[in-house]
Amino acid sequence: MSETLVVVGSQWGDEGKGKITDYFATRADMVVRYQGGNNAGHTVMFDGNKYSLQSIPSGIFNPATVNVMGNGMVVNPVSVCAELDKLQERGVTDYKLRISSRAAMVMPWHPLLDGAYEQSKGKALIGTTKKGIGPAYSDKYSRVGLRMGDLLDPGYFRERLEAALEVKNRELQMLGLPTFNADEVYDQYMKLAERLAPMICDTSELINEALRTDNDRVLFEGAQGMMLCIDHGTYPFVTSSSPSAASVPVGAGIAPQWVRKVVGVAKAYCTRVGSGPFPTELHDTIGDGIRERGHEYGTVTGRPRRIGWFDAVVARYTAQLGGITDWAIMLLDVLTGLDTISICTDYELDGCRIKNPPSTIAALERCKPVYIEMPGWTEDITGCRTYEELPENARKYVEKLAELTGVQIGMISVGPDRRQTIIVDKELEKF
Repeated sequence: MSETLVVVGSQWGDEGKGKITDYFATRADMVVRYQGGNNAGHTVMFDGNKYSLQSIPSGIFNPATVNVMGNGMVVNPVSVCAELDKLQERGVTDYKLRISSRAAMVMPWHPLLDGAYEQSKGKALIGTTKKGIGPAYSDKYSRVGLRMGDLLDPGYFRERLEAALEVKNRELQMLGLPTFNADEVYDQYMKLAERLAPMICDTSELINEALRTDNDRVLFEGAQGMMLCIDHGTYPFVTSSSPSAASVPVGAGIAPQWVRKVVGVAKAYCTRVGSGPFPTELHDTIGDGIRERGHEYGTVTGRPRRIGWFDAVVARYTAQLGGITDWAIMLLDVLTGLDTISICTDYELDGCRIKNPPSTIAALERCKPVYIEMPGWTEDITGCRTYEELPENARKYVEKLAELTGVQIGMISVGPDRRQTIIVDKELEKF
């Protein structure tokens, strides 16, 4: 029977999923992205080289791995081609990439609408990347969107394009935005189709075939973090899909029983990009120092990330929602040198102690974090390769995270390179 593993972000994204996915992708036969689009940057570093990905799965660097962009994604053909061009410039030319024929397509009008919607919110900005992801998902559910498989049939694509523009051009006009000519869009996308057509297929069948193959290893890669989930995150300051492992069956086109082991990726502290409540946020020199040591700037936008202490309320919540079986604790080395390190164990809301995030922003903004303090360490841990090599206080810190969340520590990252990874749960080595 095949081995499966799901890697999900457990905070507000940017947790380091790219490194963890890349770590397992070196042994995976298939890596599958099941939601999101090119608004989700993953950074991968190995052999001293740094690569930034947006929509392409992190297994793209292994020539033997089949990389799948699943039906739950929204795919921008222009962006995919640009990513492939950048990889080619870096010498990455030997890869296997497959794109679901059922994946929704980001069209040229979606970024314009994204920017206009964001601007109209005034002070209540969501902090979107303006990549058109939300409008593309909206069109998918409004049944006026186009899909990647449409590119394989020029006549059908033209028909769907004209039907979409009947609606979208009127919307663009009302917003005072430029409209689009069907002939020009058709010609542009038919050129893109020449390059991408060999990659577009029924990826659900492809994935299921791998799952039915003995000893195949299939890795499912989430984008963003679960606190940005459209259903369970800090709504409305969320993304337009669900990064949870619960979304894998729908977003990849497989049965639920294939989801077995789930690695929740969490920084040893917390970060957030864009607007929205952030209970443990730091507004002091400690936060500034963590930002600089951790190079906390967005992969896609370059925006400085907001910094906060580790939030066990959030971690317990996302572990419960996502069926997380193991934590991958990232950037533990960034906390080296701090005298004490705080952990949020609970929230206080209107004088009451609560253990789960409330559903409304109004209530969450009134929450006050309840902290415990742990002693820090000064030893350089970037060269540690076993759990036992970590300083005692570093071990006590991660053990407290496991205790507070009820989830075991599966692995620990002590630096950006693949080799700077400590496996704690030996079961993960079987993947």
